[in-house]
Amino acid sequence: MFLTHRPTGSELESFVTQSADLSLSYHPIGITKEHPAGYSVDIAKALLGRGRTVFTRAQEALKEWRQMDFGWVQVFPPNSPLAPGTVVAVQIEHHRRLWSLNGCRIVYSVDDRESSFGFAYGTLTNHAEMGEELFEISMNDLEEVTYRICAVSKPRALLARIGYPYARYSQARFRRDSIAAMKRHIDNR
Repeated sequence: MFLTHRPTGSELESFVTQSADLSLSYHPIGITKEHPAGYSVDIAKALLGRGRTVFTRAQEALKEWRQMDFGWVQVFPPNSPLAPGTVVAVQIEHHRRLWSLNGCRIVYSVDDRESSFGFAYGTLTNHAEMGEELFEISMNDLEEVTYRICAVSKPRALLARIGYPYARYSQARFRRDSIAAMKRHIDNR
């Protein structure tokens, strides 16, 4: 859904309520694990630090949706649980002239308490794109803590198809800003 104004709280609440009954715009669940043909696959990762403390902080950051704490993207409701089935609105500001609301549902979680934590959300039929995005924190045997984003997508809405180069630019910017937000959160704790 595209808007020419910043959505109000009541508009966001209404959007999430309406999104709850929508189906996913793609199939099957788990395409971030399989990378199907016809979709763009984008992976970005960064070292956040080392040790159990950093791993715990990074998990908390994901639970608080801090990976989207960078201004031009917001999640509503802001403290939504990371449980499969949870529906959120992802609000994106495009040059202070156009806003988009995109419905997503958490489709699976990753929780190996010792080495990995995260979740993937999938796009609903009111999202400009179709696909799935995974946000994952992992810690290896050397206690290196890594943040990884894996996005598998293709344009769905007409504006997303027409503006595909801009959409791809925005997706790359999102990944860079998300990594920077996670690093900021870890460094400031």
